[in-house]
Amino acid sequence: MNRSLPFTKGHGTENDFLLVPDPDGRLGLTPGEIAALCDRRTGIGADGLLLVVRSAAHPEAAAMAAEAEWFMDYRNPDGSRAQMCGNGIRVFARHLLATGRAEPGILAIATRAGVRRVHVPDADPGSRLTVDMGRPLLPGPDDIKVTANGRTWPATHVDVGNPHAVVHVDDLADPGDLLTPPTVEPASAYPDGVTVEFVTTRGPAHLALRVHERGVGETRSCGTGAAAAVAAARHRDPHLPAGRYTVDVPGGRLAVDVEPDGVLRLSGPAVLVADGTAHLDRMGRTDGERA
Repeated sequence: MNRSLPFTKGHGTENDFLLVPDPDGRLGLTPGEIAALCDRRTGIGADGLLLVVRSAAHPEAAAMAAEAEWFMDYRNPDGSRAQMCGNGIRVFARHLLATGRAEPGILAIATRAGVRRVHVPDADPGSRLTVDMGRPLLPGPDDIKVTANGRTWPATHVDVGNPHAVVHVDDLADPGDLLTPPTVEPASAYPDGVTVEFVTTRGPAHLALRVHERGVGETRSCGTGAAAAVAAARHRDPHLPAGRYTVDVPGGRLAVDVEPDGVLRLSGPAVLVADGTAHLDRMGRTDGERA
């Protein structure tokens, strides 16, 4: 069966996504099909897939429809569902503008973590977008440990709509190549898995990080991870002030503004790079190609 679907590819600080229009919520992509689309050798390739669905048409978002017309149905590249993505939602907002589904201004977008608002200042495709990330939660426990590259560090549990374990390291090379997922204990703290950030301090209000993202592996950037890193740094040192923090990631630079009331706002680029048609029946290796 020939199954084709249109897509747009975009990225935020090299954290890349496929955006697939599904306004009526009828596509019904399987985890296997999503994994095939996100495969970097036999598919299009991406760190995740964003289905563009009307909130009223999706059972997980219908209650938010009065506040947000569009729902970001975010899927990890293994096909699993995820709550929120700070880079992805900026790319999602850019896509809404580019396709005439929204105008510049404050866009309310439904996610599994609730409604998030994205400030799109204008129609310039090179402008930076800002996301209201809400107040971070630090639910504990306080005895979380992360092990990677034969070393173990204490970690801070931060929830910014999705779960993070944030580790402060002396050098970003300390966790090794991150080809193997870090071990996080106790496992009971993260029953649905966790994204792990390794963070170092580069100067006043200036952090840098590497990330092993839940369901993905190491990525070039993580927007929620940048927000979690700032929240964890201020938890470690309560004297750190509100204001703007710079967060360097392998794919570029993000900014996290800490408001006096504790709300975090994430700013960064959102770039659309390609439109095309994916042919699902042609993706994935055939039996004859397997070694």
